[in-house]
Amino acid sequence: MRGPGIFLAQFLGDAAPFNSFAAIARWAGELGYRGVQVPTNDPGIFDLEKAATSQTYCDEIKGIAKDAGVAITELSTHLQGQLVAVHPAFDTLFDGFAPEKLRGNPAARQQWAVAQLKLAARASQNLGLNAHVSFTGALAWPYLYPWPQRPAGLVETAFAELGKRWTPILDAFDDAGVDLCYEIHPGEDAHDGASFERFLESTGNHRRCAINYDPSHFLLQQLDYLSFIDIYHTRIKAFHVKDAEFNPDGRQGVYGGYEPWLRRAGRFRSLGDGQVDFSGIFSRLATHDYQGWAVLEWECCLKSPEAGAREGAPFIESHMIERTGKAFDDFAAGSVDGTQIAKLLGL
Repeated sequence: MRGPGIFLAQFLGDAAPFNSFAAIARWAGELGYRGVQVPTNDPGIFDLEKAATSQTYCDEIKGIAKDAGVAITELSTHLQGQLVAVHPAFDTLFDGFAPEKLRGNPAARQQWAVAQLKLAARASQNLGLNAHVSFTGALAWPYLYPWPQRPAGLVETAFAELGKRWTPILDAFDDAGVDLCYEIHPGEDAHDGASFERFLESTGNHRRCAINYDPSHFLLQQLDYLSFIDIYHTRIKAFHVKDAEFNPDGRQGVYGGYEPWLRRAGRFRSLGDGQVDFSGIFSRLATHDYQGWAVLEWECCLKSPEAGAREGAPFIESHMIERTGKAFDDFAAGSVDGTQIAKLLGL
């Protein structure tokens, strides 16, 4: 495992050091991060189209990161990935994720999103990356709760269409030698293990269809996020280190989404302030020899982003496990003796 890394999306702003890639990379390095996960929706920070077509630009970006003491962990197309599949109920709300000229035109917006993902595949290849993070988007999400009763075939049709849209994109990532890691997230059709399995099947079990593991979303769903690692570890190729807490009471449970974040039963917290068992998570990932980055995603309803970022690097560092190359009782081992072994077994 590599780290600590930090996802830059929630920290970008108009004021220094959050308004340029060089400045925010240097800020992250000074805080003790060794990697930065880079959003691709702001050309002023990172020009996705240029990165897909210019090796010189990518070499420059890598040089800026190196000078700041960090590496690029992955590129992110969360916002563009969301637009690959949008249910009409969310058209207006998600229009803000697309360029202004495409708003009000769902078909053009979707074509643009697909093109963005294919650019991201080439850009990731040019940067020498082996993983990318995104969202699946959603067609069936409004029908998550089966009331009124869903007509037979609705879910199956939604996932078939989702797979049809994503398979050519996954092929582009395969050509680039990059895993496409979907964040399993409420609001996406792939929001838990069972729905990810549906999505994976819809892509023909595509070898580049992977998972960006984020336990915070699983805790809020009351899903066993440790067993999730055991089940899907071969597909987990990216890791968002994010904390959360779930405090149900007589008024709220998992569906308390109409309340503001501060008053919800389930809410995101800065690392160490929530209920996620990170010792268990890092142990499970180490057990399964996870090779990717551990990347802080800061989202907290109480603590400032600057405080969360300062505390995040040492928190991740303290949980990372250096794998042992020996058994703890090797000191008591004797030499291998075939005759002795046969005697011990009565052979």
